[in-house]
Amino acid sequence: MKPTVIALALLAPMLALGACHPGKKNSTTASIETDGVKATVEITDPWCRPTPNGAQAGACYLTIKSSHENTMTGVATPLAANAMVHDMSMANGMMNMSEMAGGLPLKGGEKVELKPGGKHLMLMGLTGPLVEGSAVPLTLTFSDTPAMTVQAPVRLPK
Repeated sequence: MKPTVIALALLAPMLALGACHPGKKNSTTASIETDGVKATVEITDPWCRPTPNGAQAGACYLTIKSSHENTMTGVATPLAANAMVHDMSMANGMMNMSEMAGGLPLKGGEKVELKPGGKHLMLMGLTGPLVEGSAVPLTLTFSDTPAMTVQAPVRLPK
């Protein structure tokens, strides 16, 4: 079996069962001004799901809003060999997970929620377990705004 299929088989139940409820929000904003026009990206409520010892993959979630047309082009963390944006879809009665190779498109003024069972940040090749109560530094890169790093608390879904 391919590693992605194995990771999906292990993570699909966790990704599908998580449900977010309102709670205390953690927010980070990055901005840049060009020719007097200020462009911003706001990240709200980043979090990662705890993983068991030995897990090679983990998932993180957040809400993102850009003031203008933009693309989240990448994600990185020192806690994993690879990090990428994934999307989940149903095909032939099976849940499929795949990398969004072109990045995550952001429409100006609209929120995009990365959540269990949908778009999410996939961490592959973890250097250790994601332990509840710790935090994962996630550096997000964009096509039209500076990179920003957020601290995503490791917690169970609310």
